[in-house]
Amino acid sequence: MRWWFMPLSAYHLRTSIAVSGIARAVEFYEGRLGLQPLWSGPSATIPEGGRVYGSGGGPALNVYQSATAGATRATLATWYVDDLDGIVDELSAAGVEFARYDGLEHDARGITPRAGGGRIAWFQDPDGNTFAVEADS
Repeated sequence: MRWWFMPLSAYHLRTSIAVSGIARAVEFYEGRLGLQPLWSGPSATIPEGGRVYGSGGGPALNVYQSATAGATRATLATWYVDDLDGIVDELSAAGVEFARYDGLEHDARGITPRAGGGRIAWFQDPDGNTFAVEADS
């Protein structure tokens, strides 16, 4: 197939996360995860209903208030980290609870071996949106 436009791989990708209430989301994303907002403003007709958070040196998460919040159980975004144990410990100390899934082996903190090597731990925001932190070792 021949493309007449520049392929999407040439552009930065930002994930969008629907939340049921922006105030509760701000408490979680900023207060517990320690993300810094790069922008805040309206989301559709909701004044101050959206935030863009930076991660890894650029915009990464678009969090916006929507009736579709928490509609998927799939992992929506993964942070690739060097020190998974340290990150899990810091997030746990901030009140983040790590998920445990039937059929997977987890250590005491909720970290599980990743398929193909490495390790991974999942957590959810207050709306049930699932995220992961992952490391190759």
